[in-house]
Order: sequence, then C-alpha cells, then structure tokens
Amino acid sequence: MFRLDRKNAVITGGGSGIGKAIAILFAQQGAIVHIIEQSLDHAKEAVNYIEANGGHVKAYACDVRLQEQVKHIFNQIGSCDILVNNAGIAHIGKADTTEVDDFDQVMAVNVKGVYNCIYAAIPYLRKAGGGSIINMASIAAWVGLADRFAYSTAKGAVMAMTLSVAKDYLSEHIRCNSISPARIHTPFVDGFIQKNYPDQQVEIFEKLSKSQPIGRMGKPEEVASLALFLASEESAFITGTDYPIDGGFIKLNS
Repeated sequence: MFRLDRKNAVITGGGSGIGKAIAILFAQQGAIVHIIEQSLDHAKEAVNYIEANGGHVKAYACDVRLQEQVKHIFNQIGSCDILVNNAGIAHIGKADTTEVDDFDQVMAVNVKGVYNCIYAAIPYLRKAGGGSIINMASIAAWVGLADRFAYSTAKGAVMAMTLSVAKDYLSEHIRCNSISPARIHTPFVDGFIQKNYPDQQVEIFEKLSKSQPIGRMGKPEEVASLALFLASEESAFITGTDYPIDGGFIKLNS
C-alpha cells in the first residue's frame, strides 16, 4: 500500500522541514523526487540523504514567485504525477502593523507561488492521465492566528484555491487536496525561538508545544505520512478536501 513507484513527484520547499520529510518518504515509497528550492544549497542535505538511501532525486533552483522560472523548471522535469506545494514563508503582524511590502511578499510566495506551480503542472498531469496536487494550507485558514494577518490571509486563499482546482479538473482525474498543520517542530521553530526568546528557549518551547491540546508539536514525518496517503492511489476517491493535522487545535481548543 501507499507505493509511488516511478511516479514523478515535484515538491516545492523540499529541502527542509515538512518538505524534506515529504521528499524522503516519497523517495522511500518509490517516487522519482524533484525538489524545488530557492537555491541548490537549500536542497543539498535532502538530496544527499535520499541518494545515500538508494532513492531517485534531483534538485532545481527556482523562485516560485516567477512564473517563467517555474515553467522552465517543469519543462526541464518533463513529467509530473504528483505536485506538493509546500514552499511558504511566515510573517508576524496585525492588519495595521503589516507593511505593504511584507504583505506583498507573503502573497507572492504563499499564494502566487502555489498558483504558478499548479499552472505549470496541469499540462503534465493532464498528459499523465491525472494525478494528485497537495497544497500546504494551515490551521490559520480555519481559525485565523493572532498576529499573523498576512499569513492567515494567504493560507485561506490556498484552501479556497484547492477547492477551485479540485472542481475544475474532476473530469481529467486530477485530484487536489490540502493539508492544514498546526505547529510542527522544524528547524524554523527552533530558529524563531532562539532569535526572539534567547533567554527563555525552554519555557517558550514548552508553551508553544502545549498550545496544541494533545500537548506537543507535530513531527514533519507525521505530515509527510498524510501527504503520502493523499498522493497515493489509496486516496483515489478523495478530492477537494482539507485535512487538519493539528493535535486537536481546531476542535478541542476552548
């Protein structure tokens, strides 16, 4: 079950955190993994790990904000059965403390970047006779997060985009679903704590962990397992759905 043998899987932001975990798991399950990162250096660790374990992987430097660059990379790859739109950036601020340049940047990466990759992937998914698109949304799309105005707005757009794409390509067997993680323990989280709370790292880590009712942060590998299900034939009857993976955050927080 959950095999991806010889499937071409394109993963944006596949060099670290959740994206890296997805790339590694997909390769273990037989996929030919194509990692898109801002620079090849960002993908090096994931590529080395996959190759050392007998997997098939290639990395590409690309700015997902730029459609011509994205199209060029997909033309280089030449085939696509699975697209995981994982690349994204965060931003802290309310509506009146978010500068327009910061808002535009979040929209360019987290919304336009997803659109650009879907735009470039559809012809190849169509040529393959169908496939799976997985967009990384967030619990922010469900509940909004305090002091995360631009980020919450962008992830809401990603969830709506998922529904639209799922409906538009039903007849072409192109499925589109999204995943909404709560806080996942990645190097980004550790860096954020170290930068903003250098003298309270243990306490802040504990506080962030307990913001999920289950009492801990999620693991990148747990999100990767859900992505694997949505990429595989075992989920062939599923499209247009968002999957929270949140330790009870949405339904159990009160």
